Amino acid sequence: MKNICVFGLGYIGLPTAAMFAHHGANVIGVDVNPHAVETINQGKIHIVEPGLEAIVKQAVDNGKLKASLTPVHSDAYLIAVPTPFKGDDHEPDLSYIHAVSKALAPMLEKGDVVILESTSPVGATEKMVEWLAEERPDLTFPKYHEPENEADIFVAYCPERVLPGKVVEELISNDRIIGGMTKESTEKAQEVYRIFVEGDLLATNSRTAEMAKLTENASRDVSIAFANELSIISDKLDINVWELIELANHHPRVNILQPGAGVGGHCIAVDPWFIVNQNPDEAKIIRAAREINDNKPKWVIEKIIAEVDKLKEQGVETPVVALLGLAFKPNIDDLRESPAVNIAREMLDIGSIEVLLVEPNINKLPKELESGKLVSLSEALNVADIIAILVAHDDFVKIEISRKNVISFVNNR
Repeated sequence: MKNICVFGLGYIGLPTAAMFAHHGANVIGVDVNPHAVETINQGKIHIVEPGLEAIVKQAVDNGKLKASLTPVHSDAYLIAVPTPFKGDDHEPDLSYIHAVSKALAPMLEKGDVVILESTSPVGATEKMVEWLAEERPDLTFPKYHEPENEADIFVAYCPERVLPGKVVEELISNDRIIGGMTKESTEKAQEVYRIFVEGDLLATNSRTAEMAKLTENASRDVSIAFANELSIISDKLDINVWELIELANHHPRVNILQPGAGVGGHCIAVDPWFIVNQNPDEAKIIRAAREINDNKPKWVIEKIIAEVDKLKEQGVETPVVALLGLAFKPNIDDLRESPAVNIAREMLDIGSIEVLLVEPNINKLPKELESGKLVSLSEALNVADIIAILVAHDDFVKIEISRKNVISFVNNR
């Protein structure tokens, strides 16, 4: 297992490829983005992740890591591509996995290992096997319902479970769930991850591994939904929700999470819908949590607009509103599914106000926010009539939230 090919060089694929290379494997990272490929081959990175660039540079300089637009034959193939939604009904879009399957199939030889890491609905690994088998009828592939059967290719599902900002550390230390299509597939996939993973490699089957990933994120989503709903109730009752939660958490069996402006990221904001989509009649709590968290940004906007209206009543014709934070969580540059981005987009469409955007981790606004103005924190604090803290970046901790024009939707202490 010394030659590894990783499809997808984003927030998970690139750190994973770098870890394998750092621990002695020869790694080819494949991506459709020429800029990402060129950047990595220069020993640089196109994302923000503490500690990653030094590892990538060393691996590239040592010849252990190379990025490419096309795959090459390897002992093991890892797939870490996006699985977004199709349309407005939250149907999972597996087209990226399908595309990788078609590109990967010609490379396969007997004894190779294929591991899907992309967060996926239950059964996605089996679907991938169908696509591979269609392209390579000369090879035999494992069957989920025949866990003891022999096959030419070993296939498993292994979800990532890392925290942005700590990916380098957690890729190594976290336990991994290894769900093979067959028992032998599980064992082969475990061999792959033993190259660098120090945590336990927990053996199961592919469907259970797929559901485990969704379950982990749905559980977090439900807990966050409780906190977000509590913040709305507390506001209506004129109660400080941060103090309330701190007091309640002194109970030895209570651990309420912190509310925020919503829930973002490619995992928690997306994965629970995969469960709801496949089980619409049964997933009642999971659906309710998703709806609560998806609607929290609307409540945030209403609170900001209420402050705007007060200023207009006082004679301020065009209030200046500064929105602090665009990433989906503190101290990263990842804007995927970010509630703060959704809030900013809605606020930019409101007339008779000026909106300033502050995000210290990016240099350029995404296309959907191009009509906005990206400014420094100091400029926003100096000129804004209303300051709304949407993300608890470290840069914002020093802001005095007792100021009359500051509304904090996160606990930035």
